[in-house]
Amino acid sequence: MGISIGIAKKDREQIGQHLSKLLADTYSLYLKTHSFHWNITGPHFNSLHTMFETQYNELWLAADEVAERIRTLDVFAPGSYSQFGKLTTIKEESGVPDWKEMVSQLVEGHEIAAHTAREVIKAADAAGDEGTADMVTGRLKEHEKTAWMLRSLLK
Repeated sequence: MGISIGIAKKDREQIGQHLSKLLADTYSLYLKTHSFHWNITGPHFNSLHTMFETQYNELWLAADEVAERIRTLDVFAPGSYSQFGKLTTIKEESGVPDWKEMVSQLVEGHEIAAHTAREVIKAADAAGDEGTADMVTGRLKEHEKTAWMLRSLLK
């Protein structure tokens, strides 16, 4: 059975491509945040360990929401590390930086995801896809808020 939700196939595919980039950013940021949660040390261990756990749990749920929106548009969602690696612009961290560098990298990651979310919203608005625009607006606000909270630790 074909999909008939009022959005042309080419528009759904374009929005799906933008959402796939947001999914890759979200998943990459999830992995980095989870790694930092495991490996944090120093005088702010307890507060950052707890904060990172809250953040990676939120990102995990967000990844599922974004992937399911891609599928709602009848587009296949990327789901491998290699696909995510090609789609994201969030830099991988294979080492264990100090707490300040961890926080700085997470600020940068959330800001990148916010930029990606804005691109998704533009594509969704152009196609009249209010469902995607609404969902991604929530994601945008979450990335901006998280970046602000993390950035505040560095002042």
